[in-house]
Amino acid sequence: MKTMSSAQAMSTLEVGTNGLTALRFAIVSIVLCGLVFPLATAGVGQVLFPAQAGGSLITRDGVVVGSSLVAQPFADARYFQPRPSAAGYDPRALAGSNWAPSNPALRERIAASSAAVTQREGVAASAIPGDLVTASGSGIDPHISPDAARLQVARVALARGLSAAQVQQLVAAGTLDATFGVLGQARVNVLELNLALDAVAGQRP
Repeated sequence: MKTMSSAQAMSTLEVGTNGLTALRFAIVSIVLCGLVFPLATAGVGQVLFPAQAGGSLITRDGVVVGSSLVAQPFADARYFQPRPSAAGYDPRALAGSNWAPSNPALRERIAASSAAVTQREGVAASAIPGDLVTASGSGIDPHISPDAARLQVARVALARGLSAAQVQQLVAAGTLDATFGVLGQARVNVLELNLALDAVAGQRP
């Protein structure tokens, strides 16, 4: 019967020890990175940014009507329209089209969107801001540019029986400047603007 040498025995012991050490490290890493860290960051987020951590939900009369972070389509002429969405306004399918400017499908979609805006707003295609005919990278950008909002003022005012000045005042009040004055661009949240319109309509006799 062949016996194990001292060197072989030491080697086997080291392999077993190293294996246990690796297993312990893996378990600790899983607990820290997969449980403790996510719970800690979620807790900090709830404390410091409760609205954002909760989805930035907007409620009216106790009913959730949307999120200030997620675009949604509006079919009624009384409402401002968001920019197109490559994700179908589905927050579970965040995505841009990833089509290059040279892609014929992108050019066709922009042409179709441009024609729709031209018909809806009664303006020439050359007057349409780019964000009304192109989708954002996320597919659910809730904002449009102030120019895109102003283009829709006449239609919304006519559909609601308001003056263009009244609607323009709401656009101006809802326009946000670039973050910290340098990040991003001026923008208007479409859902919040439409809710402000509804509030004004509700105050009318």
